[in-house]
Amino acid sequence: MTTLAEQFLTPEQRQKVTAAVQAAEKKTSGEIVPMIVSESHSYPVAPIIGGVFFGVPMALLSARLFGGLLWLGTDNMWLFLIFFCLYYGFGYFSVRKLPRLKRYFLSPARADIAVQEGAAAAFFSEALHNTRDDNGILLYISVFERRVWVLGDHGINDRIEPQAWQEVVDLVTRGIRQGTPCQAICDGVERIGSILEEHFPIRADDKNELHNLIIR
Repeated sequence: MTTLAEQFLTPEQRQKVTAAVQAAEKKTSGEIVPMIVSESHSYPVAPIIGGVFFGVPMALLSARLFGGLLWLGTDNMWLFLIFFCLYYGFGYFSVRKLPRLKRYFLSPARADIAVQEGAAAAFFSEALHNTRDDNGILLYISVFERRVWVLGDHGINDRIEPQAWQEVVDLVTRGIRQGTPCQAICDGVERIGSILEEHFPIRADDKNELHNLIIR
């Protein structure tokens, strides 16, 4: 079964993104790494909330209906608990397995934090902090949360304010929402390259130190 990240771009689109990174890095010594992940966190609380949200009203309705039919009383607590367990389990596993449903039980603020933390963890796990000039930069796309984050190494942050990358975040996010993820990522990479070129021009002995595209 393919993951959300693997479904995000076709093989041909992956090649286009790789080519965009290679083109951008011909103008700058900065190392640009787009990364696409399925999700930044498992959100274990979301299925629990979904199970309760679905289980309580359905159990109340079922207990009243079947309690009357079985002459057990419409307010029978044991009947309610039986139905609640059944409906809770159905709701829990449905929310857990269906990303579209899971999003309804996810706090936007929690998703923002998870994406930022996921980007920071990926930055170090993929060794973007180990470049020669401390100028690695991560374009992080988390598919489930539908969020984008840009994170640069301290060599970049010493010269460029982190707020400057919000333009790239908006550019890529807008393109993804419009249904053109490949072009959006390519445009974002090109924009990152243009910003880096001013502060980190290409060097004669420059070499590619990192992956041009990571999908996981």
